Amino acid sequence: MPEQNVTVSLKGCLRGAMMCVPVFPGIIALAAVFGTVAAQKGLTFLETVMMNSLVFAGASQFVAMEVYGDPLTLGTLVAMVGVTGAVNMRMLLIGASLRPWLGKVPAYQTYPALYLLTDLNWLLALSEYGKGERDWGIYLGSGVIVWTVWSLAVIPGYFAGSLISDPKAFGLDVVLPAFFAALLVPLWKGKRQTVSWLAAGIVAAGTWYLVGGYWSIFTGALAGAFAGAYLDD
Repeated sequence: MPEQNVTVSLKGCLRGAMMCVPVFPGIIALAAVFGTVAAQKGLTFLETVMMNSLVFAGASQFVAMEVYGDPLTLGTLVAMVGVTGAVNMRMLLIGASLRPWLGKVPAYQTYPALYLLTDLNWLLALSEYGKGERDWGIYLGSGVIVWTVWSLAVIPGYFAGSLISDPKAFGLDVVLPAFFAALLVPLWKGKRQTVSWLAAGIVAAGTWYLVGGYWSIFTGALAGAFAGAYLDD
């Protein structure tokens, strides 16, 4: 069967954007909480908006705020860059998994689009690619809408984030994990997924228990990748 051509269309972008609507409450709550944390740490409104929109990496932003101190010293800055880079290291792995799709897209389109890469639109794109979809507007549209909602939601969080400083009180903390779990089901194809997901879960849980913080994201991703790489389907 010949390989389908990779395309991008407005229809695909809109479809990708609409697929993200169910998780808007979780995205909004998380971004608003970041706005609150940034305000409590002493960042100005402009600094908060710029960091939130330019870094665009939820977990690492919170880690960076844990390290941040005022006044900002060179040592603190290096530490912030280091922990942000470590937590975001998983992006190398999930970005590489999109190569069968984005690898056929011109470089001048691919590399700017990778700025929009998140766990959410990566999982959506991977799921749709597995179903035979070749319109990478799914990835692009979902990335743009998530970035837009994330960037806007930090604003009320900065000024009135205390109202939702605890998303657990509203059950909003389970929206994103539940959505990810639902998307993972059709991606399961056999032993490789079972063992790699299990390895990722065990290592991530162990890291969280022993070390705490967000390092579990990085260690879990690495463990799952290595486990899957050395298994046959």
